[in-house]
Amino acid sequence: MNSKRKDLITLQDPDSKYPLPLIEKEQINHNTRRFRFGLPSLDHVLGLPVGNYVHLLARINGDLVIRAYTPVSSDDDRGFVDLIIKIYFKNVHPKYPEGGKMTQYLENMKIGDTILFRGPTGQLFYQGPGSQTNRAAEVRNIFVLLGRLAIKPYKMSQPEKKLVRHLGMIAGGTGITPMLQLIRHITKNPSDKTRMSLLFANQTEEDILMRKELEELASTHLDQFSVWYTLDRPPVEWNYSSGFVTANMIREHLPPPGKGTLILVCGPPPLIHTAAHPSLEKLGYTKDMIFTY
Repeated sequence: MNSKRKDLITLQDPDSKYPLPLIEKEQINHNTRRFRFGLPSLDHVLGLPVGNYVHLLARINGDLVIRAYTPVSSDDDRGFVDLIIKIYFKNVHPKYPEGGKMTQYLENMKIGDTILFRGPTGQLFYQGPGSQTNRAAEVRNIFVLLGRLAIKPYKMSQPEKKLVRHLGMIAGGTGITPMLQLIRHITKNPSDKTRMSLLFANQTEEDILMRKELEELASTHLDQFSVWYTLDRPPVEWNYSSGFVTANMIREHLPPPGKGTLILVCGPPPLIHTAAHPSLEKLGYTKDMIFTY
């Protein structure tokens, strides 16, 4: 008897919209929530390739608002999809007095309310472990399992295949979600030996999302995954870095530039354009070694 059941895919067409109901909401910290949306049945999976994300669509005050989010659940989870989202409230940030349209809309949703999902979307596809050999390795019968990725340099271009030995990750705030998607997927597969190093930037210690899970994964996968933090406003007793991401932090905590290295970057624009990209360029990482969500 074959116990394997065929997955029912929710996101059948990337151009279609799928209304999904809010079935659970959890407060993670003062401004971050986990939203769980129900899929059409308990046997459905979302159908999202690892490395991709979804768009949420809502009409707010007469305007169609569309935002991209990476689920923290995976296609191992049936019947639901989880999103971790920071709520941008009114009158908190002086540059954005109105706050975030979509995040406040989500905050005000009631259990049972629906919102439109669209996807999959994305330019990075993680395809799991693959072998790489050279002539010397073949003679000695050595096969190295590396992470196989397909990356679209541009939205409309064909994916380019890449074998990665070591993934470096620079994340800021909720930019951790696409990294967590990959970290969970890779550490779940015993045959995947891809190494991962995460540099995670936040404003305060309270803002560090999924810290417990990240540190548990680091402790149970010592040879495969490491995490390092930097805070804008660190507490007095703080054993990690402080301030913006710098070239020195990258040099100390992420893989060096070279074949088999890929640096993933996700976070707010200042992190990407003022800190991460200039520092990576200074250290000699080439464009094909960097992917920005």
